[in-house]
Amino acid sequence: MRVLTVIGNRPQFIKASAVSSRLRALGEEVTVHTGQHYDAELSQVFFDELELPPPEHLLGIGGGTNTAQTARMLAALEPLLADVAPDAVLVYGDTNSTLAGALAAVQAGIPVAHVEAGMRSFDRAMPEEVNRVVTDHLSALLLVPSQTAVENLRRESVAGAVELVGDVMVDVAQLLQPAARARIAALEPYGVEPGGFLLATAHRAGNVDDPVRLALLVELLLALPLPTVLPLHPRTRARLEAAGLLDAVMSASRIRLAPPLGYLDFTALVCNAAAVVTDSGGVQKEAYLAGVPCVTLRPSTEWVETVDAGWNVLVDLDTAAALAALDRTPPRERPQLYGDGRAGERVAEAVRALGAGTAAPA
Repeated sequence: MRVLTVIGNRPQFIKASAVSSRLRALGEEVTVHTGQHYDAELSQVFFDELELPPPEHLLGIGGGTNTAQTARMLAALEPLLADVAPDAVLVYGDTNSTLAGALAAVQAGIPVAHVEAGMRSFDRAMPEEVNRVVTDHLSALLLVPSQTAVENLRRESVAGAVELVGDVMVDVAQLLQPAARARIAALEPYGVEPGGFLLATAHRAGNVDDPVRLALLVELLLALPLPTVLPLHPRTRARLEAAGLLDAVMSASRIRLAPPLGYLDFTALVCNAAAVVTDSGGVQKEAYLAGVPCVTLRPSTEWVETVDAGWNVLVDLDTAAALAALDRTPPRERPQLYGDGRAGERVAEAVRALGAGTAAPA
């Protein structure tokens, strides 16, 4: 059994770390890194820290519009699939790499397994929402993290087999969060103490590509009441500079800019922050798994369970709403929403069955 795994960005590297070794114990895995995140800070450091095997194929496709990037990935994946001849293709999440991997595989007649299937923000203006919906309807095997995702797919009458496996991010968190939480040295460059700072991230196109929304984002960041560590995504830095807003962020007394960070240093900041302020889907969930309140700079989220549980508040770019959310006391209870930390095992076994032609029917 040979599986081709397509990955391309930070969250996918993290998720693959929970699956790859288990998959390779059952058969042959060939990994292709599209290069969607092509900076060393956003890519290689995750392979090093998470002990992921180096990708057998690196496409080096980064930058450009979503359409152009996806088209180049498709063109590169077509001959690669013919050469590798996998029994199945495994994709993660909702990026351009996810969509390109699924499309190329289906067009080559190869079954697709999708990890993190069924998540919905119900906002088709988000490229990620389009990617995840299309990928789900192309996939032969939909590996879902929560009962909410199962119900979403049931309503959409997907053709593939749906299997509730839990969230592979829980596996990674259980393994690495304790060490990351104790990694207090990661806070020292920013002059902050555990529980005495906020961690902020922003990179969504809907927030940083629109100059009006970008100005609202900066206004909100400047109003945050605690010292705020802001790892600056290359896309966000470029947009701030183009809009003439980078100096305002860099000179703000409470904002501590950081470069893009590896998994362990970033998780140390998540675990020790008073709260997280973000527009990232993955970071919302990382905050929940760390027991840290989250304020989400979007009007909707695919991780609705975290909102229902009271640990996540959607504020869009409303500064007053964000400040009110940060003033809330988090709930006493934090339910186990996303499984028991054995999702990686279930994913590997389900993909093995798909590759062998014995996957359960829908």
